[in-house]
Amino acid sequence: MVTRVINHLEEGFIAFLLAAMTILTFVQVVLRYVFNSGIIWGVEATSYMFAWMVLFGMSYGVRVHAHIGIDLLVKNLPGATRRVAGLIAIGLCVLYAGIMAWGSYAYISRLIRLGIEAEDIPIERWMLTVILPIGFALLGLRLLQEAYAIVSGRRSGFELADEAADVLKEQGLNVSSTDLGATDLDRKSR
Repeated sequence: MVTRVINHLEEGFIAFLLAAMTILTFVQVVLRYVFNSGIIWGVEATSYMFAWMVLFGMSYGVRVHAHIGIDLLVKNLPGATRRVAGLIAIGLCVLYAGIMAWGSYAYISRLIRLGIEAEDIPIERWMLTVILPIGFALLGLRLLQEAYAIVSGRRSGFELADEAADVLKEQGLNVSSTDLGATDLDRKSR
């Protein structure tokens, strides 16, 4: 129940940011080309909203398996080896997320101490960049959830988006992504 609420909040916030960016950009274009005017802070606000959307989106991408990768070799491994490879990959990703969260926390702390304001928006910059440690912490949390799913046997490995298989499904072909690496000679010998 709590997980579902968090998932909906995450999706809703990403949708809100995308809508707000679109509306602000549209208003900015109309003001610029129709009224020869503009909103001073519009470009900076759009940039920060985009950054927030990307940093929320990376954890969302892990949750819905939207990140792409080259996993032809891993998909052909036996089940236990595939799980180990997935856990190693997740471990490295968690290490990366941890380093980035720690570094961005140090950066935010320095911004707070220095009191630097944003260029065009009249608030301190740390308030706009606080998403950095939050986004990487969320990424780490989603990766740990994936690791738990592998350890508990609900997943056979670190699942990524499989664009080739999705395109083939849309075409009505029943070819698995592991068949994509096989040559014509391999297919004839089956």
